[in-house]
Amino acid sequence: MCGIVGYLGYRDAYPVIIKGLKRLEYRGYDSAGIALIQDKVEVHKSIGRVQDLEQSISDKDKSGNIGIGHTRWATHGSPTNDNAHPHVSNSGLITLVHNGIIENYASIKTHLEVYGYKFYSDTDTEVLVNLIEYVYKTAKVSLEEAVRIALKKIVGAYGIVVISNEEPDRMIVARNGSPLVVGLGDKEFFVASDATPIVEYTDNIVYLNDRQMAIIGDEEFTLKTIENEVVLPEIKKIDLDIEKIEKGGYDHFMLKEIFEQVSSIHDTLRGRVAIDGKEITLGGISSVIPQFVKAKRILIIGCGTSWHAGLVGEYMFEEFARIPVEVEYASEFRYRNPVINDDDIVLAISQSGETADTLAAIKMAKEKGATVLGICNVVGSSIPRETDSGVYTHAGPEIGVASTKAFTAQVTVLAMMSLLVGFKKGTLSSELYQELIVDLQSLPEKVKAILDKEEQIKELAKEYKDVSNAIYLGRGYQYPVALEGALKLKEISYIHAEGYPAAEMKHGPIALIDENMPVFFIATQDVYYEKVVSNIREVAARKGHVIALVTEGDNLVSEIAERVIEIPSIHESLAPLLTVIPWQLISYHIAVMRGCNVDMPRNLAKSVTVE
Repeated sequence: MCGIVGYLGYRDAYPVIIKGLKRLEYRGYDSAGIALIQDKVEVHKSIGRVQDLEQSISDKDKSGNIGIGHTRWATHGSPTNDNAHPHVSNSGLITLVHNGIIENYASIKTHLEVYGYKFYSDTDTEVLVNLIEYVYKTAKVSLEEAVRIALKKIVGAYGIVVISNEEPDRMIVARNGSPLVVGLGDKEFFVASDATPIVEYTDNIVYLNDRQMAIIGDEEFTLKTIENEVVLPEIKKIDLDIEKIEKGGYDHFMLKEIFEQVSSIHDTLRGRVAIDGKEITLGGISSVIPQFVKAKRILIIGCGTSWHAGLVGEYMFEEFARIPVEVEYASEFRYRNPVINDDDIVLAISQSGETADTLAAIKMAKEKGATVLGICNVVGSSIPRETDSGVYTHAGPEIGVASTKAFTAQVTVLAMMSLLVGFKKGTLSSELYQELIVDLQSLPEKVKAILDKEEQIKELAKEYKDVSNAIYLGRGYQYPVALEGALKLKEISYIHAEGYPAAEMKHGPIALIDENMPVFFIATQDVYYEKVVSNIREVAARKGHVIALVTEGDNLVSEIAERVIEIPSIHESLAPLLTVIPWQLISYHIAVMRGCNVDMPRNLAKSVTVE
C-alpha cells in the first residue's frame, strides 16, 4: 500500500517523481503529494490521482534537485488534503512520506501534545514527523540521528523518506516491514517502493532490509542499521524492460496482463521443463527436495488470489506427491498459534513478495524450525530474502490491481513442484510424469486459443453487466477457480459474487437461484463431470441463467446451459490454468461496460504491506 518516490541529484526532481508516482499508483490512489527543496521545502498535495496533483500545481514553481513524493492508500484518516502525504512538522522543519502503520501513535501523540504540538490530520504519519522534529530540537542532533532515535520509540511498520530545511543536501530513508529500494546512479540517487520508477535511470539497486537506514547526500550513500551499525550494501542488477510496465497499446493494464499469460506461462516454464518432455528442473528448490520427499505435511500460506493458487496446489501435492496439505490465509495463520513441526514444509505464495501478513507468517514458521519456501514474482523482494529457498514465477511486472497472470504463473510453479516431488518420491509414475510435462508444454498454445475467443466472451459479458449478484460453481480442481472467478468479478465490477463447491449448492446457495441470477459453472471433462451436469440441471430447473465452461466437443451441457464457452482438452490437474482465463475476460469486460476503473478499483491496492 502507498507508493513512495524520492530523488536527489542533478536533474529536476519533479519530472522524475511524478513519472515514478504514476508507475506506483497501483499501490494506492486516494491522494497524492510532492515536496521539493527550493529555498525551503515546498509541499503540494491533492485528493485523487497523480494527474489531479499535476493539474493542481500546473502553474506552480516546481524547480529543485531534491524531492519526495507519495501516492496514498488510506489507512488512518479518509482521503483529504490534510491527510495526504508528504507531512510536515509543526515548525516546517521536517518533511516526510510514509508507507505503513505506527501502532503506538496515540500515546506518542498525547506525549507531544503536552509539549505544545498540534495536529491537523487524522494520520499516524503526522505524529511520526513531529516526533522526529521533537527529537531533532531537544536532543540537538543531526537529522540522521533524530530519525534513528525516533524510530526506536515507535511500534509498527514503516517505509519512510525524510528531508529537512536545515539539512537540504541530504535524505534519510528507513524501512521496517514496508518495502523501499534505493537506485544508485552517477552522482544521483533514486528511492522508491519498488524498482519500477527507477528502471529507466539505473539498473543498480539496493534493497533495504528491515530496520535499516540509508543516508543519502551529495554523492554519498551509507547504509546502516537502526542501531547505527554500518552495513555493506549489496548492489543488485535489475533486468526490467520499460515496455513491460507500460500499457503497450492496450486500454488497460489488466487486459494487457490477461493476454500476456501466453508468454508469462511460457517464461515460467522456460529452462525448467526439458524440451524432450522428460524432466522438470527447479534449481531454486533442488537443495530441499530431500525435505520435500520426507515431509509429513505441507502448509501453503497466502492472501487473496495467491491463496486461491495455493488451493489448486493442495490438490496437486496430495494427488501426485501424496503429502497432506493445509492451505491457510496468512492473516489467520500468523495469529492463531498454529501447530508447526520442524519436518513441515511451509510454502509462502505472494506476487509482490511484500505481503505483510505472509511475511509475518514466514517469520513465525522459521522460528518454529520449519523449512520455509517461497513462490514469488518480484526478484529481490522481502519474501525471497526471508525464505530458505524458492521459485520465481517470471510473470513479469503486474500493474493491474486485480491479479491475473500472477495466478496462472503461481499455479504453473505449483504444478512443476508437485510433479517433481511426486516423481522423486515415487508416488507419480514415469509415464504420467512425462504425459503431464507434455501437457505443461502445451499450455501457452491452449491459453492463446481461449484468448482468441475474446469477442465471444465480450458479447456474453454484455448480457450480464447489469446483474447485482452472481454465483460461480466448480468441483475438485475447479473449486478454487470458482473462488477466483467470483473474486475477479466483485473486485473490479463491484458486483456481489460468491464462489462455491458445486456440490454445496444444495446446502444453502440454491435458495438464491431465480430468474435474475447468473450461475457460472465449470463443467469440464473430469471425474466430477456427471455430478456437475446434475447441478446445472438443478439451476436450470429454477430458471437460473447458466453460463458453462466445457471441454471442446461437449454436446450435453450446451443443451442445458444458456451460454457455453469451450476450452481445449487437458489433464484435469492443469485445467485451472485454462478455465480461469474466460472468467478473467468476463470480469474485465463487465467492469469496462459498467464504467469502472479496471486497473485501480475503489478501496483496493496492489501490494498489501500493512495489516
